[in-house]
Amino acid sequence: MQFRESQSIYLQIADYVCEKILLKEWEAGGRIPSVREMAIQLEVNPNTVMRTYEFLQQQQIIFNQRGIGFFTSKDAIQQAVRYRKDVFIEKELPQVFRSLFLLGMDPEELKPRYEQYRKQYFS
Repeated sequence: MQFRESQSIYLQIADYVCEKILLKEWEAGGRIPSVREMAIQLEVNPNTVMRTYEFLQQQQIIFNQRGIGFFTSKDAIQQAVRYRKDVFIEKELPQVFRSLFLLGMDPEELKPRYEQYRKQYFS
């Protein structure tokens, strides 16, 4: 995984976990990699993964079964969507709006591109 300097690593890992859930690679209620496994896989410090998992527990996306491991919550998809939407609206969308304004573009101009992207990658 390539990390960006513009965002904390633990939040980038949280996005990665949410993406796995949203793409249904990790099923609701299913076990996820341990802190150690994830740290090895992503080549990060286990403390960073633990911080991510604690954050995702606060967001009700995952939970810890003491002595067994971490699992996605039953409504992990809905919680991940809520979290990712909030981040998108608060952090990414203002930059998109700024670019649209500076380029004199109407948001409607993006609709055909969005549909093309959706068909290409998710159909």
